[in-house]
Amino acid sequence: MLGSLGWQELLIVLVILALVLGASRVADLGGALGKGIREFRREASTDEKDEEKGKEKEQTVARSSDEAPRKDG
Repeated sequence: MLGSLGWQELLIVLVILALVLGASRVADLGGALGKGIREFRREASTDEKDEEKGKEKEQTVARSSDEAPRKDG
């Protein structure tokens, strides 16, 4: 089963990949994977910050519209 892989099994898989693809290609793949994960995390945190700013802006607009004097015809 895939869920039962330990660090020894993963090490064996990486060694086989290095033998088949070459060590430089495996290193390039690892670097690309790491870069992709970093970009994903950065975008996810940016989305959360944008969402929080949007909520704050909505609350500010709601408060300012409540405080504005109303003109009755």
